[in-house]
Amino acid sequence: MASHTASTEPLTADTSAQASNTLQVPVLQVEGQTTNGSNDDEERLGRPTSTNATSQNVSRAASPRPPSALYPHTQVTYEDPDFARPPPLNYSLRARKKAIVIFWTLIVVDSIFVPIALYFGLWYGTDLSPNAVFSISTATLGTVSIVEYFVRFRRLWRKDSSCRVIGAQRWYLDWFHWNLSVGWFFVMIELIAGTCPENPPIRLLAIPPSTMVFAIGCQLLLLDILRLRGVRAPCRISSLPVGAPLRPGIYAYIEDVVAVDGSGGTEFRQRLNLRYQASKVFREMLHRLTLFWALGCMGITIVTVAIVFTIQRDAAYVVGWTVPFIWAGVWTAITIPWVQRSLQYEEEQWTSAKWKA
Repeated sequence: MASHTASTEPLTADTSAQASNTLQVPVLQVEGQTTNGSNDDEERLGRPTSTNATSQNVSRAASPRPPSALYPHTQVTYEDPDFARPPPLNYSLRARKKAIVIFWTLIVVDSIFVPIALYFGLWYGTDLSPNAVFSISTATLGTVSIVEYFVRFRRLWRKDSSCRVIGAQRWYLDWFHWNLSVGWFFVMIELIAGTCPENPPIRLLAIPPSTMVFAIGCQLLLLDILRLRGVRAPCRISSLPVGAPLRPGIYAYIEDVVAVDGSGGTEFRQRLNLRYQASKVFREMLHRLTLFWALGCMGITIVTVAIVFTIQRDAAYVVGWTVPFIWAGVWTAITIPWVQRSLQYEEEQWTSAKWKA
């Protein structure tokens, strides 16, 4: 479908795929070999390779085994050469509802109730010094988040990783992990600087959540501005190699979180790439979602910090540790039906354009 493979970014749908039963994925060159995936210097995501494999006999090259890493199979096939429907992502949150509820319940308890309860309980219920109060409360902060950080590190780092970035060495981890590391770095600076004085600045210790949100918002907005200006990727951004056309900032977050934390694996990274290349509606949706979350992140940070530094001390601490999470819940509640409607519209437009063609 020419009408759906055209986009503002290079789409390389191999016309020879129509003679086969499968749509192949990009070629990777690793240490002089060619396999399924992408290479930072020589191959760009989206350049397909032809093959005679059929849906009954899919060819899968053996994964190369360089000394530093074991690459998983990254080949997926799209068994619809006529593009009757958008390339499927083969992933659903419905089957993971219980795990999602448990995880976010732990995050909310760990990041909202624990710091607030410790603050009021130790400040008004004990004779501890202000420094001791905040030293104890900050020492227990983010336990669940830190555990999850090292769990996803292990998933990406192990040699037989099934969720590694397409074509990347194991040391790269992924884009979300590096951004999470940078965000935690600045949060730790605030917490350490805030707990060192004998009388800690409570307002400073109330804004770590806003700092993390602001860092995410700036990164999302910057990537989208660079993309609209035609700037190429200055570094690897998850499965997007250096020099490739940039994609909406939220693309890498979806790819990484679903592949690693959501157990979608490297297969999801590949399927997301196919969907992005094939569907203009999908690309436009990700662009709008990027702006929605980026501007929301920056807006809520400004509002929260302004409130924290103007109201009474105890109320400021509560506001700083609750408002960003409440905002994230509201934004998520808006995003879910929005994405569902967009995907439904994508399906309708896809069918309509197919019929007209």
